[in-house]
Amino acid sequence: MEKNNNISFEKSMLKNYKKAIWSKFTKGIRKYSLIEDGDKIAVAMSGGKDSLLLAKLFQELKKHPKMDFEIEFITMDPGFNAENLNLIIKNSNYLDIPINIEKSNNFNIIESIAKDNPCYLCARMRRGFLYNMAKERGCNKLALGHHFDDVIETTLLNVLYAGTFETMQPKVKSKNFEGIELIRPMYLIHEQDIIDIMKENNIETMGCGCEIATCNVSSKRQEIKKLIKEMKLKSNDIDKNIFRSAENVNLDNIARWKKDGKEFSSYKNLDD
Repeated sequence: MEKNNNISFEKSMLKNYKKAIWSKFTKGIRKYSLIEDGDKIAVAMSGGKDSLLLAKLFQELKKHPKMDFEIEFITMDPGFNAENLNLIIKNSNYLDIPINIEKSNNFNIIESIAKDNPCYLCARMRRGFLYNMAKERGCNKLALGHHFDDVIETTLLNVLYAGTFETMQPKVKSKNFEGIELIRPMYLIHEQDIIDIMKENNIETMGCGCEIATCNVSSKRQEIKKLIKEMKLKSNDIDKNIFRSAENVNLDNIARWKKDGKEFSSYKNLDD
């Protein structure tokens, strides 16, 4: 039965969602040079819909002989309740994904030292733990399930709440874990298509899963989601334009910018 479930999901991914998911996955890998021969990639599975799809995409890609790489599926348990942890295991078994779960004490640690604003610290600690899991397994890349909507939402979050123009990059070299790159192979895939394929296959996935009482991870991002949705009613290309803005930066019209930790200013250039 489990094998049939796995085959059913793969057929759905390659036929019903070939253009929306599979083609965008392979296009992103080619466009941003995310995978090279000889790579060993740790695919992080958080329990959510995004990373579950990412795992299935990598399993399918591994079947094709054109690319020579290895994959490891890794999961960090920061203190999930039994229901959420069982759901991760259930979905992995259901779709024939051999995951490796390692337990941490992140939730308890964060709640004791960052009660007012735990989300930022939680994300950093989770990322560090995953990097370490990848390194211990001899991986040179860590793949995360961030998608198109994550990219544009992060761009607007930074502009509106942090006063910076920054976005998620498809590929980033780790500063703290030498020799490991973070990659985002679902960079071009829209969230709604991920939601739809999970519904079509009757797969229930975990949400945030946070056990910290003061967690507010979704509040500002939900505001941005709502804002983008409202703007799309007036212009259907709003989301695409936000995405493209990070690839069409004109430094001739930027007042100040940073590169490699150094600050630059167009005003200083004019003075010189």
